[in-house]
Amino acid sequence: MTSEYSAHHLQVLEGLEAVRKRPGMYIGSNGSPGLMHCLWEIIDNAVDEAVAGNGTRIDVILHADGSVEVQDRGRGVPVDVEPRTGLSGVEVVYTKLHAGGKFGGGSYAASGGLHGVGASVVNALSERLDVEVDRGGKTWAMSFHRGEPGRFADQGEPSPDAPFSPFEERSELQVVGKVARGVTGTRVRYWADRQIFTKDAAFQVEELVTRARQTAFLVPGLEIVIRDERGEEPSETSYKFDGGISEFVHFLATDAPVTDDWRFQGSGSFTETVPMLQPDGSMRSTEVQRECTVDIALRWGTGYDTIIRSFVNIIATPKGGTHQQGFEQELLKQIRAEVEKNARRLKVGQNDKLDKDDVLAGLTAVLTVSVPEPQFEGQTKEVLGTPAVRAIVAKVVREGLKERFTSTRRDDKNQTSMLLDKVVAEMKARVSARAHKETQRRKNALESSSLPAKLIDCRSNDVSNSELFIVEGDSALGTARRARDSEFQALLPIRGKILNTQKASIGDMLSNAECASIIQVIGAGSGRTFDIDAARYGKVIMMSDADVDGAHIRTLLLTLFYRYLRPLIEHGRVYAAVPPLHRVIVMHPGSKPNETIYTYSDGELNKLLARLRKQGKRWQEPIQRYKGLGEMDADQLAETTMQRDGRLLRRVRMEDAEAAGRVFEMLMGNEVAPRREFIIDSADRLDREAIDV
Repeated sequence: MTSEYSAHHLQVLEGLEAVRKRPGMYIGSNGSPGLMHCLWEIIDNAVDEAVAGNGTRIDVILHADGSVEVQDRGRGVPVDVEPRTGLSGVEVVYTKLHAGGKFGGGSYAASGGLHGVGASVVNALSERLDVEVDRGGKTWAMSFHRGEPGRFADQGEPSPDAPFSPFEERSELQVVGKVARGVTGTRVRYWADRQIFTKDAAFQVEELVTRARQTAFLVPGLEIVIRDERGEEPSETSYKFDGGISEFVHFLATDAPVTDDWRFQGSGSFTETVPMLQPDGSMRSTEVQRECTVDIALRWGTGYDTIIRSFVNIIATPKGGTHQQGFEQELLKQIRAEVEKNARRLKVGQNDKLDKDDVLAGLTAVLTVSVPEPQFEGQTKEVLGTPAVRAIVAKVVREGLKERFTSTRRDDKNQTSMLLDKVVAEMKARVSARAHKETQRRKNALESSSLPAKLIDCRSNDVSNSELFIVEGDSALGTARRARDSEFQALLPIRGKILNTQKASIGDMLSNAECASIIQVIGAGSGRTFDIDAARYGKVIMMSDADVDGAHIRTLLLTLFYRYLRPLIEHGRVYAAVPPLHRVIVMHPGSKPNETIYTYSDGELNKLLARLRKQGKRWQEPIQRYKGLGEMDADQLAETTMQRDGRLLRRVRMEDAEAAGRVFEMLMGNEVAPRREFIIDSADRLDREAIDV
């Protein structure tokens, strides 16, 4: 290090060299997210063609050699010479930053690619990239090595390790085949550069499938096929939807409906001053007229979770932006006005005011806008920044809601009435919860007088070290009480099977003694007011018998946790104890003490007995089979299920919230038909002898 700093210390990175030096600036990171972002750039180019009405199918192929290929049936990348650079259109698109057909030249009315860096960035970060274009009755091809055009001397299958010769004087776009006249499209295959990406960076198939399904919803009639050839058996998944975002909302929503799927559509125009490229190559500020179209599908359900997916030109904006701001603000404004009009019927006081969370509770919405050359915050396009879009979206929401609330149709009246009842109930629940929370804050969270009498608490105040065992039945409680470590292990008994909270209302849940006790003992509230930092125990462990009833009780408890105490699951603080099924006493000759071995399944027991026979050892008959926790002695329960150095716990995880919501609704909800179908389809996989295991 030196204090000297002058012009010769400065570096000027030219072209794709800048991308390779600072990949995070363009793709976010050099791990799996960045690798996926590169793939999205190529896929989005194909989607833009489909949105413009060119092609109805896109194929994404994950090859066994680690490369990925995207095929479309669009117009094909231009192959003629670009006059300013003297290069073919293919080479310009894949080697020049900020070059493309999406800068207002008329090729695309609206597109997701707008910085002109997507394809060239992918090329710069690829060890090899091959492009084939069907256009004008011919197939044109060009290859690149880390962004540099040239030829690979392939011996058989294409490989990034093949000898590479860069073009020296001028680049050449080769004709490698013929196609029928009228057949057009682009095929891009690339091998990500392992000099750039981390060793553990990999294509995430689940993420790819989710994105493909999402895009198929957003572009009705477009078929997207994902083919994974990396495993022993290739797999293929295809998505195509004709219903658009209405189908998307129906797919996302898991709770029972309060309203039907509502669809709001509209457009608006605005003026924008942008620098425009002149024929002489100069840039001049020009005022242009923009047209923004808005399409919204939404519905409210009986739950309290909010799902809003926003998109700009088919590109997801997970962090929102001006379009989502306009949507949420106008939604709150209009529903507030309707509540004020119906204040007498709804029993709303002058000081009661709806909050945004009250209106958004139970809402599932898909918001899409189409606008030429939108302004994003950064190349990753997660936040829309175009200011004028906010007012246009707000206008569409305002007109759509007014049409619903002023409708004279009986169905619309019933739905809007139920919607107002729901948002007001949310507001009253929030106000009551806040008042209750303020009262509780004045009390000591560990006051025994505020906790259920049946709780057997621990002595430690260290939350990270404490454990709450939810024990099935009083008989098991007696054994567990003698087996526990009273320093950090607390016990809460429950009687039988608690309420199915997937079907029950919030009021019924809170009035249920067992559910209320669990929420009160954990001490962190419930629902949207749940505060994970206020939880009194570091682990919550369900300890039930290893039989069908025990499994049912665990399922009911998990339903309660998922519906009202979800952050406990999200933070990995919910566990299921795994008590043994068998106790085998191995007899030793002479004075050597007998050995006790516990097994946890019939298969494990059979393997143990076979091993003992082979060793010539005898065991005490009959082998004890535990039918419930109450049959265990305290020392046996402590050794196998409660002591940290010998027990086995199953942590409850939730990798996909949407999938979990659908599973709970199917297994525990009001709809009988999907549950019956699941039971019938799964019956063949059931081992009757393992029902109690």
